[in-house]
Amino acid sequence: MRKTRHRDLTDEQAMRYNRHIVLPSVDLDGQEALLNAKVLIVGMGGLGNAAAMNLCASGVGTLTLIDFDNVELTNLHRQTLFSEADVSKSKVHAAQQQLVQMNTDCEIHAVNGAFGEEHESLVNSCDVVLDCTDNATARDLINKLCYAAGTPLVSGAAIRFEGQLFVAIPGKSRCYGCLRQLFTAPDLSCVESGIFSPVANIVGTYQSLLAMQVLMQFDTIPLNTLMTFDALEHEWQRWQLPDTTECDICGPAFAK
Repeated sequence: MRKTRHRDLTDEQAMRYNRHIVLPSVDLDGQEALLNAKVLIVGMGGLGNAAAMNLCASGVGTLTLIDFDNVELTNLHRQTLFSEADVSKSKVHAAQQQLVQMNTDCEIHAVNGAFGEEHESLVNSCDVVLDCTDNATARDLINKLCYAAGTPLVSGAAIRFEGQLFVAIPGKSRCYGCLRQLFTAPDLSCVESGIFSPVANIVGTYQSLLAMQVLMQFDTIPLNTLMTFDALEHEWQRWQLPDTTECDICGPAFAK
């Protein structure tokens, strides 16, 4: 963890998050880990909206949001942070306005622009990154920077009625690049293929769950595992990554 400060929960915060704190896996230590955590969310579409709302409401201390896009009318059925009044506004600034109202204890930073190499310092300084983007180039760069920085990555994707999730912790698991070697994924977007609103929200919410597990370090985190969701069949499946050392990003660390 990269915490540069430590804040204790106030009495008011302890009351607010009481339903978390009474869980043995969370307790006061876990909730304070959230309070002191810095989370970077790349992409403020359907996944980013759901993840940001859950992380903010759950008491994460600092959220940084990155996206280059503006809110469109066609976003509103699944990007539930936004309203009709937000159409044409910057997504990150519209999201920031809503999240600040949700939890004034959470610092919300908005970065209006496409994710790039210049954001390496943000990756280095945060405790976990959520990849909520919808293009392969951004995903590959996020993975590369996360592994170089030793920053855990929670990757999510949703299209049509399907979702997928993958968690990578540098030094403990394979990276997203290993997963990418197993398939040739078409660079599809919701514009061409469509997206069922609840699927985006389910995957984004699950990303927030996994991120909080990473931050609080409790129970089993599904490493080296691709999780897929089929909304039409109501099925979750897990796919174990093979033990390979061919990945240029993380392969050397696992070479025998």
